[in-house]
Parts: sequence; C-alpha cells; structure tokens
Amino acid sequence: RSSSMLKMAESKAALSFKIVAECPVTKARVASMALPHHAVDTPVFMPVGTQGTLKGLTCKQLEAMGCQIMLGNTYHLGNRPGCRVLEKAGGLHSFMGWDRALLTDSGGFQMVSLLQLAEITEEGVKFQSPHDGTEMLLSPEHSMEIQNSIGADVMMQLDDVVASTTTGPRVEQAMWRSVRWLDRCVAAHKRPDKQNLFGIIQGGLQADLRKKCVEAMLERDTPGYAIGGLSGGEEKDVFWRIVSLCTDMLPRNKPRYLMGVGYPVDLVVCSALGCDMYDCVYPTRTARFGTALVPWGLLKLKKREFSADPQPIDPNCSCSTCQGYSRAAISALFSNKEPVGCHLVTVHNLHYLLLLMGDLRRSIVEQQFPSFVQQFMERQFPSGGYEQWALNALSSVNIHLNAP
Repeated sequence: RSSSMLKMAESKAALSFKIVAECPVTKARVASMALPHHAVDTPVFMPVGTQGTLKGLTCKQLEAMGCQIMLGNTYHLGNRPGCRVLEKAGGLHSFMGWDRALLTDSGGFQMVSLLQLAEITEEGVKFQSPHDGTEMLLSPEHSMEIQNSIGADVMMQLDDVVASTTTGPRVEQAMWRSVRWLDRCVAAHKRPDKQNLFGIIQGGLQADLRKKCVEAMLERDTPGYAIGGLSGGEEKDVFWRIVSLCTDMLPRNKPRYLMGVGYPVDLVVCSALGCDMYDCVYPTRTARFGTALVPWGLLKLKKREFSADPQPIDPNCSCSTCQGYSRAAISALFSNKEPVGCHLVTVHNLHYLLLLMGDLRRSIVEQQFPSFVQQFMERQFPSGGYEQWALNALSSVNIHLNAP
C-alpha cells in the first residue's frame, strides 16, 4: 500500500455517519452525519455559496431556513480573499460568519468550465490567469493548501474533469489520473483530524471504468465518496444507471455525495437510488431569472400573466417571501430590475428544496417513502407524462408509479 493510503487509514476521520432509518423497498436511507462544525441530516441538499456567500442571502437567513451545510468554491476563494486573509481570519467559517458545516470543491471544475484551459498534465491543471494572462498551475497539493486554509468540514480531492459526454481513451486516462491525484491529496492534507477529504468516483458513462474507479477509491478508505462527472448533458437514462451502479458498490456506512444535482425530481429519484448529499446552483440561479420552484413544477414570474396576480408564489408555502409578497409584486420587481426580486425568489426556492428534503427524510423514517415518491410525482406532473428515465430508475428500486 502507498504511504498516502496508509496515512488515510491511520488518521481518524473528523466525521461520523450513523444510519437512522432505511427504506425496506428502495435504497433510500436517512443518516446523521456529525461534522466538526455541525451535524447534518441526510439526504441533504447543499446550497452553493460560490465566494463564501449565497448571492443575496445572509448566513442568518440560511440558518433560519434550517440549512445545516453549504458549499464554498476553492478556486474563487483562493483568488479572493486568498489563503493569507482566510488563515488570518481563522478560516472561512469566521470570515463569513457561518458556524455550521461547510464543504469546498477542489477548484478543478472551474479550471475547465470558466477559464481558457491551457492543458492538463500529470502535475496538475495549467491554465491562464484571468487577471494578467500568466500561466498558473492548480496541483493536488495546491488545492489541499487552499482548502486547508478555508477550513471546511468536507473538502474534495482535485480530480481530472472531463465532460460527461466525452468518449474514447481520455475518459480512462482521467479516471486513473484522478486516483493518482487522490493519493497526492491525501499526502498533502495537513488537517485530517479536523477536515474530511472525499474521493471522487470518475469513469464517464462506462460501467466498467466506474467499477474500477470505485474499487481503487475504496482502497484509499476516505471518510466519504462523491460520484462525479455527471449532470453534464448526458442522457438521463444513462445518468441514473451510473448513479445506481456506484451506490451499489459504495460502502453502506459512508456518505455518498452526488455532485451537481439539484432538480427536485432528480433529488427524489437519486435518494431512492441511495445517494445522501447533493449540490447545485440551480435553485439560486433560476431564482435570479425570476423562476420559482413549486410543488407542481415552475412559475416563471416574469410572464405577463403574473403581473396582476394577488396570490403568493405558493399559497401553502410558509417562507417569508410567500408570507409577505404577491406574484404581482415580485413580477413588478423583476420588470423594474430591482435586485430584491432575485432575493425574494432565492429565499423561496431554497426554502422549498430544504423543506422537500426534510419531508423526504421524514417519509423514510416513517417507512412511507414509496408513497411519498408517488405523491411527489403526481404533484410535479398533474397531467401525467412522467419522464421515462424516472420511471425506469424508480422501477429498478421497486417503485412502480401509478398514473395520476
């Protein structure tokens, strides 16, 4: 075994994962994940605060919604405010005034998605600085240095990210490089007793590569595992099969984090497939375009039909937006390009998703999860027309939806 593997095996993880209830029909489960800053109930949706804050929301507002964990972005935080400022502040928790759990990504995805990519080598990701055009390198070691400065409860390994629709030898190359980079991340990780490093399962849409990657990652015995490289435009019927393959192979006693997933239907279906953690910019980004998440789908509040509608976004919602504002009022704010409109819909969307996950967990504890799924799908699709991939995925775990 490599020295980094021995180091990971010998170090005590700063995490405990206790299963509270399991669905006897599907692979869904509820657990309590104790992290250094806060306990987190799973399955959990984690809002994305790219630069140490959710756009337009305060930490106190997130706490009031019952949010237990949020995301920070390593690349952006490493640039601004930077490692020295964060270390001087005592980490990101103190810097942003958030005393609950934090998870940071590795920064690798931004290298590929946001910047003019120079090249990916064994050393790391070489890219051009957005500030002065000079070449910079994000290596596994540098990613760990930034994430140790940030001080998040959960941090992600640097992985070699390829688009989910990529085919050919590049997919296998990226998968094995991600395994090697995990070893380097483990060796460079300075605070394993206070921060948890998760490995990321790669392998594209190829079942054989995913199996090999899971086997290699399990040898590293990290405190939890992420399923990466999905939600990038691949066919949903392939997506769910890869998710299910991974959850079948990953250990029962560790958290399973499905990266980049945040559509309500996806959260419910993938929880049935055995996933525990999710993140996505979707609920906050879509709010900034005036779209509200509701139990029956979406409300596009910029549409003229809402300009004189006196109802709240959802008459049955208890969020502060629905308690104080009409659809017409919010529509007018967007028409006038008032930022508070984005804020109000963001509050509603996050409240909706956090409440959805709370209801989902409760149904598992009460052994009513299949009924919960049936009722959720009937409300999302009141005229039927369930997507075939969702029907297939749920059937694979013994939930056969009835037509509404």
